[in-house]
Amino acid sequence: MAGLGEAGDANDGELAQRAHAGDAAAYGALVERYQGAVFNVCYRMLHERAAAEDLAQEAFLRAHARLELYDTARPFGPWIKRVAANLCLNHLEGQRPSLPLDEERDAPDPDPLGQDPAAVQEAAEAAAAVRAAIAGLPPHYRVVIELRHFQDLSYSEIAAALGKPVSDVKSHLFRARKLLADALAQQRG
Repeated sequence: MAGLGEAGDANDGELAQRAHAGDAAAYGALVERYQGAVFNVCYRMLHERAAAEDLAQEAFLRAHARLELYDTARPFGPWIKRVAANLCLNHLEGQRPSLPLDEERDAPDPDPLGQDPAAVQEAAEAAAAVRAAIAGLPPHYRVVIELRHFQDLSYSEIAAALGKPVSDVKSHLFRARKLLADALAQQRG
């Protein structure tokens, strides 16, 4: 079996094949490559750090158990993010999303580029409003927004990940965007 140094140089498909054959270091390299991205998917969908950490870990455990389903000719990142998104969706369908959002995330960043503090504050408030509006969406709308706009998946990739027809994905995206626009207009008015 190859060592971790060799795992760092391998592509996703090679690592997945080696992991499926029992090479723990190869799977460890995949986890290391994608743990941040998977956590981000979970956190943006759940808005709870502890739950996001738990479901990100669960995503990697489930992916490892199902490595035979992974197409080694494709990148591992989108596949593991879909696993995570589906876990989060299942979690959200069992409960209402929790608010408020993490206050630390909503605070404006320090001004490293000499931008107008009022503009920085306004941008931070707008971003917080969008995050709050997304968090308020029903789970089935939130997941399509996350996969389309934050993970840059195509309609067909979203449909495959969610096991829905492309027409349903497009319909859910349309309705989710409408709900977001209405929520943001209501916040302003």
